[in-house]
Amino acid sequence: MSLEHFQARPVSRLNRLSVRILSALLCKLSPGLRRLLAFGLGYLAFALGIRRHISLENLRHAFPEHSARERRRIARAAYGHMFLSALEGLCGHVLKESTLMELRNWQLIEEELSSKMQKEKGEGVFIASAHFGSWELMAELIAARGIGVAAVVRPLAGAFNARLFEARREAGMELIHPKGAVRRMLRAFKAGKLVVQLVDQSLSAERAVFVPFFGRMTATAPALSMAAISAKAPVYLVLSERISGGMRVLVEGPFMPELTGDNKRDIAKHLGQITAALEAHIRRSPEQWMWMHRRWKVPYGLDASVFSQKDS
Repeated sequence: MSLEHFQARPVSRLNRLSVRILSALLCKLSPGLRRLLAFGLGYLAFALGIRRHISLENLRHAFPEHSARERRRIARAAYGHMFLSALEGLCGHVLKESTLMELRNWQLIEEELSSKMQKEKGEGVFIASAHFGSWELMAELIAARGIGVAAVVRPLAGAFNARLFEARREAGMELIHPKGAVRRMLRAFKAGKLVVQLVDQSLSAERAVFVPFFGRMTATAPALSMAAISAKAPVYLVLSERISGGMRVLVEGPFMPELTGDNKRDIAKHLGQITAALEAHIRRSPEQWMWMHRRWKVPYGLDASVFSQKDS
């Protein structure tokens, strides 16, 4: 699928060229300067009030026990981490050789792949992830290890996002459009790839499963759980926590879906387990999650497991 399918609006050649030049300059910065720039831009965006109310309101619901001052500190830091993730995504081709990647429980993924090779199944692994830590760079570093990666990504507007899509493709990642995602996810899984979806994005009520997330029922994309149930395969939660000098890749699982025959129940329960594990990690390092996202914008209806086959 061409990169144009992942652009919400066409990008002019001039804008595309300008971003390429800017990206090349940013990638020449030292890691310290890059971090300083990212957090400077983050603090500026927070000071200007860009999605500040959304961030603070999300944190108020998630951490009512924290003081307003502490929630503002977390929010400001989250802006810096978001900008740094964007810069890491642009400069992955430079950083993949120098970034420390500490692996926690990565053997779970390797054992899953090895087991399937021994059984001559040749299948991959389903991975749930989130906008947490160095999420952009993590996928590129994993792909650099010679492991095929296929990621479900939403179309986004702007030349900067277009360059991010190009960087992902250049790193060797397969990009999967949300429309018809389950079918393409299964195809990539059967080809032996790590199939990744970020499970912390909002979705329209008619296409979502509602699961608890920080005490509120939250519209969540069901495609990964749908694919796992179809393949009768587990899902692993893989997150990238930013640490001094690099990242710590955290692996949790397996999350094996139940197969009771009641798809709505099985999908909701499976997705709820993954989301609960994700919440626990965010609670430990809240400043590394993207609080400015309107995660709870879709109101919860009467049915806690509404989903549609439109994503299949």
